[in-house]
Amino acid sequence: MTNNLSDHTGDEPGARATGSGRRPIRSYVVRGGRLTTSQQRALESYSADYVVPFHAAPLNPGELFGNNQPLVVEIGFGMGDSLLAMAKEQADKNFLGIEVHKPGIGKLLLGIAEQGISNIRIINHDAREVMESCFGAGTVDGIQVFFPDPWHKKRHHKRRLIQTPFVNLLVSRLKPGGMLHLATDWEPYAEQLLEVLEANDRLHNCAGTGNYATPGDRPVTKFERRGRKLGHGVWDLRFTRCTD
Repeated sequence: MTNNLSDHTGDEPGARATGSGRRPIRSYVVRGGRLTTSQQRALESYSADYVVPFHAAPLNPGELFGNNQPLVVEIGFGMGDSLLAMAKEQADKNFLGIEVHKPGIGKLLLGIAEQGISNIRIINHDAREVMESCFGAGTVDGIQVFFPDPWHKKRHHKRRLIQTPFVNLLVSRLKPGGMLHLATDWEPYAEQLLEVLEANDRLHNCAGTGNYATPGDRPVTKFERRGRKLGHGVWDLRFTRCTD
């Protein structure tokens, strides 16, 4: 599983110019690609039920899901494998996935329909704008970002999603005690993530200062298992928001 935010296709949602006329730096690049027939059919058949149109206004999760179960937001869910598995396993929670990759949305919709999952909703838009506009302070129970693009080259590091300003935004949206769970398979990025998260005085490292966590309830995919057999590492970071 990877949720590389650089691997997207279709129109770029949320690429609005700033007040200076410049477009903001994105953590992803929208690339050309094709939807499979089944993905296209799923988008046409199920979007009305599960894809939430983006509006720059707070969401009402109770209205979206028809209940007030805890809300977990996954940013950049890729092809949706982990999100689908977690929603199925944790039916007592609601999951909102944010993704700009149309094939991934189509594949997730297909899985939702085939497995009869009712506790997932999707927003096809830029994650920063969604987190800024759609959630108030202290309204989200959990946020997860699994395998964001590490942007390996130094000159591209500014494109990395997980940096101090974005972490500050995410933390502000978490309820006290809420969980921020990150995972990466690129060790230098893991080191940066750990440094950024531990510098935030509103976050507590569940594994202890300087340590990485176990995957917890994050599904371990076949790609990850294969990588581990080859000696490839995966680093999880699980932090809770401190009570005020």
